[in-house]
Amino acid sequence: MITKRIIPCLDVKDGRVVKGVNFKGLGDVASPVELAKYYSENGADELVFYDITASAEGRKLFTDILCETAKSVFIPLTVGGGINTVADFDRVLKCGADKVSVNSGAIRNPALVYEAAKLYGDQCVVLFADIKRVDGVFRVFAKGGRENTGMEAIEWIKRCVDSGAGEVVVNSIDTDGVKKGFDLEMLEKVSDAVSVPVIASGGAGCTEDFITLFNTLPKVDAGLAASIFHFGEVKINDLKAQMAKNNIPVRLER
Repeated sequence: MITKRIIPCLDVKDGRVVKGVNFKGLGDVASPVELAKYYSENGADELVFYDITASAEGRKLFTDILCETAKSVFIPLTVGGGINTVADFDRVLKCGADKVSVNSGAIRNPALVYEAAKLYGDQCVVLFADIKRVDGVFRVFAKGGRENTGMEAIEWIKRCVDSGAGEVVVNSIDTDGVKKGFDLEMLEKVSDAVSVPVIASGGAGCTEDFITLFNTLPKVDAGLAASIFHFGEVKINDLKAQMAKNNIPVRLER
């Protein structure tokens, strides 16, 4: 049976890991290099490095801090932020990323997903979808959750998967940083719509939220979180032990 993955997310701004609520009020947390190394050594299955202001500021992702971070980890690393061209994919992969996450770049140029998947393989292309309810409809947001594209989210995700996205991170802006549980309604709709791995993001506040996620939605492949791991509220190895006790398939440290 395929094990469920636990993935810490490093939201990076100006070379530092930050965290806010509903994408607002960002506060400094730590060095991404130090934090990445800690997670690599303490039970994380994968790691996400996301330059959260690259797209909004219209610049390329910081590669120096990314290279340092990549050297410090021995688990799969997904990198996103400011990915607008195939050349950006190439640059980030050469810095040590295993997978590349694209959001705003794909919204501006939907062909980017297809082009990148053709060059590097579906397994390398991760669609990161920031989604928020607007008048009862799931809408896709761009530029780090700042801009409503007006596009309906489920159809957009299906289109990107059909183009070659090998994995989807579903980030609920409604629940981001609120710590009251994952957005199960949103995740269920996405999981039912696509056949590729789906990663849940936004809302984890305690160990039980992960247990509920995987027991309620067995199609979801992974849970992603930031602040509860960064501030030690939940330790990954402890979380995985509880998942195992609840008969959720998980990779445990030997």
